[in-house]
Amino acid sequence: MHTIKNRVDEFIANPRRALFALAAPVAIAMFVQTMYNIVDTAFVGRLGAASIAALTFAFPIFFILISLNSGLGVGINSIISRLLGAKNKEAAENAAAHGIIMTAVFAVVIYFLGRITLRPLYSLFGATQDVRALSMSYMTIILLAVFFMFPAYAMNSIFAAQGDTRTPMVVQTFGFALNAILDPIFIYPLRFGVRGAAIATDIAIAVTLLVYIYFLNKRSYLRVRLRHFRFSFDLCREICRVGAPASLMMLTMSVYVMFLNRFMAHFGTVYVASFGLATRLESLVSLPIFALSISLLTLVGMFYGAKRYDLVKSISWYGIEIGVAAAGAVGVLLYVFPIVFLKIFTQDRLILMIGSAYLRVDVLTFPTMAIAMILSRVLQGMGFGFPGFFINAIRIFLVAVPLAYVFVFVLGYSFISIAWAMVAGGVTASILAFWWMGLKFRGLSGASQISGKAFEAKQKS
Repeated sequence: MHTIKNRVDEFIANPRRALFALAAPVAIAMFVQTMYNIVDTAFVGRLGAASIAALTFAFPIFFILISLNSGLGVGINSIISRLLGAKNKEAAENAAAHGIIMTAVFAVVIYFLGRITLRPLYSLFGATQDVRALSMSYMTIILLAVFFMFPAYAMNSIFAAQGDTRTPMVVQTFGFALNAILDPIFIYPLRFGVRGAAIATDIAIAVTLLVYIYFLNKRSYLRVRLRHFRFSFDLCREICRVGAPASLMMLTMSVYVMFLNRFMAHFGTVYVASFGLATRLESLVSLPIFALSISLLTLVGMFYGAKRYDLVKSISWYGIEIGVAAAGAVGVLLYVFPIVFLKIFTQDRLILMIGSAYLRVDVLTFPTMAIAMILSRVLQGMGFGFPGFFINAIRIFLVAVPLAYVFVFVLGYSFISIAWAMVAGGVTASILAFWWMGLKFRGLSGASQISGKAFEAKQKS
């Protein structure tokens, strides 16, 4: 195994090669993670439009869990990669221990909050009674997964922060294979229906956590030992300083989808189902983009900690170029062959027709999605958590949602107008993201302007 010193030096010597070396396993792992939801939808889709709509209504709530989970992971990755870039292994190990403990505590809090708020949330969605009952039965079981999901994602981030993205790929692939095997068993022979998909997912995530624990003891360069744990309020604050805005950024996406579901419900359940399938396909474009952004988070953190600001800038611009190209390629594929991909989930002609029409406008948001996501991760790697949240909030609450509401409820436009509102929000977010990154890059002229410098110096002392 490479020492982390050699690993950092290797990344500095060839940043572009490092970007792809880190991104490829992340892309595979993210594909596998996305397939959890796609496999659930594919099996449940055979049960009818109401069952598809049930998962569509459940998705924003499930995404809330992912958002909180992912935000903490971003905070953990950011601080560990910066400390490793600064050659402070002991502090990085203590940060990793803090991350795991924090996610376990958050899981308990989120579970009980979820049980309290689940029913009120569903009352806002506009679903019919039968769809709401199906969706509630699914999410009540999924909520139990937080006890496994949160610590597992912390361990995922620990591996990624030290430049090991292959181990998470292996673990996620194993978990997906287990979920794919269990899904049809619980849904059909055992006759749990929609609830069966949730049970299979819970079991797969629980086993995934056990595998992560095993590899953390066997493969990790950072040795996480509770007996070496030294509580540090500064570490907790630093993880939250970057992670909280990252969680809020993703939470706004969940609220966003809730609004869009509500707008689609105005046209009927079949439109909600069509939107849900289009959203599943949209996740395909996020795979290479998310992989690039997580790799950039690690590399930017390491280069930032090593004070190689020239590399921070060059690898960030290169990542944007690659991300936009990948998003455009997937967008063209979905624009030309929308029905081919939608048939993965359903053979219903009306759903296929509505979903295809929506998808052909929705693909215009893909390049803007790449820009906003990548630039947000770059800034998070530098220790700036707030810009990503602010950019996303502007896109959603000041542009996309108000426009969609006006189009549908004031002007009486068709469901396609919702997609055009999303395009307008994406363009706005891209412009704002470029402006913000340029502002931060101009501030990299001296060490005195480094965010978090005092914190890192304190960790070294």
